[in-house]
Amino acid sequence: MTKAPPIKAERVRKILANYPPHDGSALVNLLHDIQAVFRYLPRKALQMTARHVGLSPARVFEVATFYEGFHLKPRGEHICTVCMGTACHVRGSPRLLEQLERDLDIGAGQTTADLKFTLEEVNCVGACALGPLVIIDGKYNGNMTSARLTRLVGGIQKKGEK
Repeated sequence: MTKAPPIKAERVRKILANYPPHDGSALVNLLHDIQAVFRYLPRKALQMTARHVGLSPARVFEVATFYEGFHLKPRGEHICTVCMGTACHVRGSPRLLEQLERDLDIGAGQTTADLKFTLEEVNCVGACALGPLVIIDGKYNGNMTSARLTRLVGGIQKKGEK
């Protein structure tokens, strides 16, 4: 299991300071800002947010778990997403996912212990003409091959070693 680094309450307070106290109307935007800093929504940050906006911690947690874009577990610095939609699937995306699982030594939905990579699979991203498609850090990499994928991920790993 990936262990999250401790969060600094001061960083959360700086984000909260951008929003009026006791105003739950901006909760989703506030959660987005917190996630942008920490790459997930730490429990401590959710508790601080609840106090700031004047909502129960349960309500804040309910909002955080309702939207798929929010994450409650630590995520990697680099996000690798493999499209498993029909067009990508028939063009080889399952093999690409298996390759990433081997190369990163994690399964889909997991994060490496060093918090460098998170591996995800999605049903479809709507870019079927580009299949098989792998999205790395938000960049769409279409017509992906095993060789290209190895170079892409290897390049990211080498940059992290420097």
